[in-house]
Amino acid sequence: MMKSPKNSSESTTMKISKLPLLLFVAFCITLYVSYLRWSPGTQIEKSGPNLKSVYGSERVSAANEVFYGIMFDAGSTGTRVHVYKFSQTSSGAPHLEHELFKAIKPGLSEYADEPHKCTAGIQELLDIAIQEIPEDLRRSTPLVLKATAGLRLLPEDKAQKLLDTVKNIFQSSPFLVGKESVSIMDGTDEGIFAWITVNFLTGSLTNPSAKLAGMLDLGGGSTQITFYPYEKTTFPSAPAGYITNFQLFNRTFHLYSHSYLGLGLMSARLQIMGGVEGKPLPSNEELVTACVTPGFVTEFNHAGITYKVKGQNDVKSLYESCYKSVGQKLAGKVNRAKEVEDLFMYAFSYYFDRAEDANIIDPRVGGFLKLSDFEMAAKKECARMEKTPGSRPYLCMDLTYITQLLKDLGFSSDKRLKLVKKINDVETSWALGATFYYMDIMKNSI
Repeated sequence: MMKSPKNSSESTTMKISKLPLLLFVAFCITLYVSYLRWSPGTQIEKSGPNLKSVYGSERVSAANEVFYGIMFDAGSTGTRVHVYKFSQTSSGAPHLEHELFKAIKPGLSEYADEPHKCTAGIQELLDIAIQEIPEDLRRSTPLVLKATAGLRLLPEDKAQKLLDTVKNIFQSSPFLVGKESVSIMDGTDEGIFAWITVNFLTGSLTNPSAKLAGMLDLGGGSTQITFYPYEKTTFPSAPAGYITNFQLFNRTFHLYSHSYLGLGLMSARLQIMGGVEGKPLPSNEELVTACVTPGFVTEFNHAGITYKVKGQNDVKSLYESCYKSVGQKLAGKVNRAKEVEDLFMYAFSYYFDRAEDANIIDPRVGGFLKLSDFEMAAKKECARMEKTPGSRPYLCMDLTYITQLLKDLGFSSDKRLKLVKKINDVETSWALGATFYYMDIMKNSI
């Protein structure tokens, strides 16, 4: 971090009284502007992303001036574009005016062997952003794509070819594209940015007296947990690398944050059924699982590979057998944090989607659910599948997995979680928090 220049009596030997008045005034103004230019901004320390002065007012000086940011979320099951419209307030912090959101399927990883085929989908989302942003602001609007677990799980050469394809499309767009515009995002950063999004939208980040909420995100390839520890015992008990320190809004935050690669819902499905990530089965083999109706035959498409799946025949209770299978795969893979039991926690992505599929949440507004609600829904769905297989072959497994995952993370059966898709009509994902960061990084490089 650059230090502010110091006023030193040794820097000039001329006495002030001998300077012409106008020259003295000009000198003072220059010195003050220099101080503003080089004074340190907020930074995330070594253990977190290098989040510089994301809310600095230097880039947009006039109050109520409008500016935009575009974030592509390239997840394992789909690609989403977020177009954010901001206005600058007199306090220097941006006000989020509006978000445009659009999602397409499948995810980029589905095109691992034919990267050129992702072009149409990316261009479709890009055209939406072009239509949303006024022509005179496009060149100054940062355009970023961050890929998550889907590309993290691919071989490096295949992932890079997909990223290169996207970057070529971006460079032909009318937007601001920098060196970091297209890349794979670290899983821990994903959790941190999602936490920033949630607490920004609820106003907690700018209110020192507000209680900060925790965040649970269940994606297709990875799952994240992030919270602000209020108990001192959380720090020494956390595994190495789980504590992130950073500064934002003139406050220092110490976050417990971790991303579990391979424990997202789709990757977990594959593991529970005995499959291996990125490894297709021989044509005459199938995955046999205790989490699908006995004898039922279906398919599972994941990361560009199609697996044949069959329900295990000697299963007496689908839920009990599935719960045991899930427990064996999860054993020892996640850290139990005691403090989460006492924190207000938001849960989104597949937590919300599977609750909606099980008809235990209002899809329009979300709401509160206990861990026991997921467990009851899992038992009910597994029992239904025993009688009428076929319509939702994986819902029993998914709900059972969510139940076991939450228990292993440290939640009790009575713990209430707030399930949401949006807060104040804005998507709850890492995208907004990441947009603040990359807007600053890219505009600093202009």
